[in-house]
Amino acid sequence: MNRALALCLALLAVPATAPAEVQLSFYGGIQSAPSSDISIRDPDIGDDDFSLDWEGRSFEAPPYYGIRATRWQTPTFGYGLDFAHNKVYPTDDSLPAGYDVLEMTDGLNTLTVNAYRRWAPVVGNLSPYVGGGVGLSLPHVELTNGASETFGYQITGPAATWIAGASMPINDQWSIFGEYKGTFSSNTADLESGGTLEADVVTNALNVGVSFNF
Repeated sequence: MNRALALCLALLAVPATAPAEVQLSFYGGIQSAPSSDISIRDPDIGDDDFSLDWEGRSFEAPPYYGIRATRWQTPTFGYGLDFAHNKVYPTDDSLPAGYDVLEMTDGLNTLTVNAYRRWAPVVGNLSPYVGGGVGLSLPHVELTNGASETFGYQITGPAATWIAGASMPINDQWSIFGEYKGTFSSNTADLESGGTLEADVVTNALNVGVSFNF
């Protein structure tokens, strides 16, 4: 989390040609993931293809959360960095025979560069917004199958995100927001036994959060 926060704060130092509103946001919520296909090519495990049903377990340690830094260049357009600590566990009894562990729970992290469009308040002080971006998937890959054991963070491929929500100010500096956030990551992870694990994973989340405006 410290590294993610440092990356987001680094955005604040980017020069701007005109005065801009800078916003630092923290969010959590309920995150899930539909099933995905898994492909393993490994000298010890062999060639294996199967589908896993995932669940997010959003409130179990480590919990699902995100950090976002946004520079609003105009009242309606902004850009920034978004770090999300997603998680995917296999559902009970969904692991194929021979696998003791196969999950990305610390977590299926994504770091994306996003652009945002927001509108003037439509109901009271409630302002809708949408956003999207691309970046990297940085999961903590955990796999145990017999003598093959992988446990660690990797950069495994590209990621993308899409967001729609609304925010409401509390005062001049603080605001609260709620949103839907989806992510896609295409992961090719290196296994300790010399092979690879491939998985394309989609996550869906309903977030609530708080923002501080500079």
